[in-house]
Amino acid sequence: MTAFTRTALAAASLTALPALADGPGWSWDFYASLRMHAEYVEPDNRNVIDSYTGLRDAYSRFGANLAYRFDDGPRLFAQLEMPFDSANFRLRDPYDQGGFGRDEAEPLRIARVGVEGDLGTLSLGQQWMPYYNAIAAPVDWFSSYYSGFATYTTPRVRNTVAWYSPRVAGFGVAASWSAAHGNKKSTARIEDERVQATASWAGGPWVLALGMDDRGHPDGFRDRLYGATATWTQGAWYAAFKYERTDTDVPGAFYGDDQQAFNLLGAYTSGRNTWKLMLARVEGYGEHTVHAGVDHRYDDHLTLFAEFYREGATSGITARRHGLDRFDAATSGGRAFALGFRYDF
Repeated sequence: MTAFTRTALAAASLTALPALADGPGWSWDFYASLRMHAEYVEPDNRNVIDSYTGLRDAYSRFGANLAYRFDDGPRLFAQLEMPFDSANFRLRDPYDQGGFGRDEAEPLRIARVGVEGDLGTLSLGQQWMPYYNAIAAPVDWFSSYYSGFATYTTPRVRNTVAWYSPRVAGFGVAASWSAAHGNKKSTARIEDERVQATASWAGGPWVLALGMDDRGHPDGFRDRLYGATATWTQGAWYAAFKYERTDTDVPGAFYGDDQQAFNLLGAYTSGRNTWKLMLARVEGYGEHTVHAGVDHRYDDHLTLFAEFYREGATSGITARRHGLDRFDAATSGGRAFALGFRYDF
């Protein structure tokens, strides 16, 4: 299976447990991924943050899967995954370091239990969200800390129930519900229930998806996000397009009403190298963005990468080794050059 096929099926891999055996009985798996890069960062507004050179974690993590499959029947599973900020040597996400209206950082990446069977996959706990899997993941291809910013949604939310249907004639649907307490603890920090729904179709080189993310609001205001993604895979080539639009009447919302995001990603693999380029415009969060890079797969465990990232307004550029806790829109964007590695255990 090529790297492009694996990535085109990113949503499925985020909900299944591919490392575990398919036979009946118990199975388990332990894993870890150390990811770090050196970077040179030039913020546009040097009065807020000066240029700097330093190390930054790129979403290192470690975790375990446990599963039990009944004879010719469903599989029960559990997954626990912890973040590790290798640059600061802390058990936390390098971006979610607390702050932004919350007392502390989220201590877990994934903590879920569930069941897989003929009717699909049902899981409970903190997990990757259906909207992110279907809409944002197809353009989230990069290896550095600056991956995943060009979207309005949140990748993971605690206290979530999610269901993914099996595919029938290429079609599949997914839905989730998140409790108010869990949504408040996410980077969205909204104290209300959150509901998501997606539908997708896969046929030939194409995967098409539609999604809705209702982020909720305790005072009954409307705060929704709609998105669509199309991906195309042909041999060594991969291309993806994402469109999102906000729909909100929340006074003073971080994202205003009718704001739009456009992402166009292209990638090409030759031998052990994968070249990537994304052009995006995310209104109100990053604005015009250019992200380019190359991954060199040294062996089955080690990948080396080099990337350039440029944003027109602040989304990912922060102070040295800080993240959301030091987010300041007055930074006005900037550029970053990163050179790093990923080692999978």
